[in-house]
Amino acid sequence: MKKIGVLTSGGDSPGMNAAIRAVVRTALKKGMQPIGFIKGYNGLLYENYMEMDWSSVSNIIQRGGTVLKTARCKEFYEPEYRQKAYENAKAMGLDGLVVIGGDGSYRGAGYLSELGLPCIGIPGTIDNDIACTDYTIGYDTAMNTVVECVDKLNDTSQSHERCSVIEVMGRHAGYIALNTGIATGAVQIMTEEIPVTVEQVAENIERTRGYGKDHFIVIVSEGFGNPNEVALKIQEITGIDSRATILGHIQRGGNPTLRDRVVATIMGNYAVNLLEAGKTNRVIAMKDHHYVDYDIQEALAMKKGLNMQFYDAMLDVSC
Repeated sequence: MKKIGVLTSGGDSPGMNAAIRAVVRTALKKGMQPIGFIKGYNGLLYENYMEMDWSSVSNIIQRGGTVLKTARCKEFYEPEYRQKAYENAKAMGLDGLVVIGGDGSYRGAGYLSELGLPCIGIPGTIDNDIACTDYTIGYDTAMNTVVECVDKLNDTSQSHERCSVIEVMGRHAGYIALNTGIATGAVQIMTEEIPVTVEQVAENIERTRGYGKDHFIVIVSEGFGNPNEVALKIQEITGIDSRATILGHIQRGGNPTLRDRVVATIMGNYAVNLLEAGKTNRVIAMKDHHYVDYDIQEALAMKKGLNMQFYDAMLDVSC
């Protein structure tokens, strides 16, 4: 291994910079030349890259986003473009590639591995929806951002005796909604995985109001439905002034938490060590607080569901 690449793909997540930093500095310490590809697989496909050194990753561990930029690359769904990207990699003498992103990014890494370019995936997504790992880089920071915002909304909801319906990210994964719902004292969470109707939520609010509570938080994951419609229906049924707030991409930004910085650093270092050992087509994961690696295809085939014990606990303590 003389030259290895690193890229960030898909949605950005806090901690990606810490992972890039770990990859670059581990590679340099091992005598490898790290190459940073700009805007994910687009950088490899269109030869947009830069040689990286110690100063390239100086003072970035605390920064959100990704210094390498990120983007989707629809061309990578087509075999001829993947072949071109592989040929570009070989022409520049690339011996391996570290890909930081989600499931779609892993598929791209799997394709390149099949063509002959050793690839290692690192789980970087705020949704925590990669089945092979207990934790993905950015998840903790995103949840803390949500909690901070919801706490502020809770203050004004209390002042006006209002119901705040708050949409959080997680189109097909309710992990952010479930955990932030517990942490903010929500009366209900609504996700694709939990079969609850607005009528049931309204009933729950009415029951909780009977215990003396006069303001309410409802957390809705973005895949569930329109939060404005949820708020309107709750108001129609209960008579409680209800407002919807969509937190949106604020959840992707901000300085990464300690946990995200540490996990990203360990995973970035691990990725380079795997490449040095001649491993390919692998993804790094956290299992029971240990760092492990899986075959990419095995990882993509895994399934992951919500911990319903958490949901039951939320219902028990929400009055």
